[in-house]
Amino acid sequence: MYPSSSQPANYDRAATMFSPDGRLYQVEYASKIVSQGTMGVACKYNDGILFAADKKINSRLLLPESVEKIFPIDDHIIAVSAGLVGDARRLVQIARQKAQENRSLYEEAIQTESLVKELSNIKQVFTQYGGMRPFGVSFIIGGVDTSGKRLFETEPSGALAEYHAIAIGKNRTKAMEFFEKEWKDNMSKEAAVKLLLKALEFGLDEKEKLDIKRVQFMLIDSAQKFRPVSQDELKGYAAK
Repeated sequence: MYPSSSQPANYDRAATMFSPDGRLYQVEYASKIVSQGTMGVACKYNDGILFAADKKINSRLLLPESVEKIFPIDDHIIAVSAGLVGDARRLVQIARQKAQENRSLYEEAIQTESLVKELSNIKQVFTQYGGMRPFGVSFIIGGVDTSGKRLFETEPSGALAEYHAIAIGKNRTKAMEFFEKEWKDNMSKEAAVKLLLKALEFGLDEKEKLDIKRVQFMLIDSAQKFRPVSQDELKGYAAK
């Protein structure tokens, strides 16, 4: 007789063990870590893709630039993480190697979708074999390539989906509901910055206010080049 599904301890000792109700508890625990992470968001706008993340600096002794949430993968691809930063760095390293290998072998930039599927496959493998734990990180991965503007989410399970606007991390559901109402096709860059600033507020604790100094913005434009959005630019948009 199976133990009650309300007692997961019998089935959460390995990522490969299904419970009787069809759940992989280790993968769910990895997703739980992601939902506790600070928020990352991204959306398409008229000339590219805009990315933003809340660094949440908890100490005045901490150097903000040492906190990594947004990772350039190649000139035309950016990733935003939520969850375990160590896991994120390892997967980003793999992604950068894949991008460089593609340039060396084929003398062209890797397609965003191909890179996303490579990382998702790696995540999935870590849910299927004993002795390995799932990666406790979700990514927003976006890029501008010959197929256009592409924006994906990858989950700890290895699942992936493509979006026009996406949020990961704490209070993701609220931010996604906001995007459903407010995101519009062919938005200006200014409108997209304001949209993402507002979305980041959903990831804050009650009575907490968003500080421009602790957020990071990057974009990839139609020239297929990434660049950071400066603090002065953000302050100008926020003031409006």
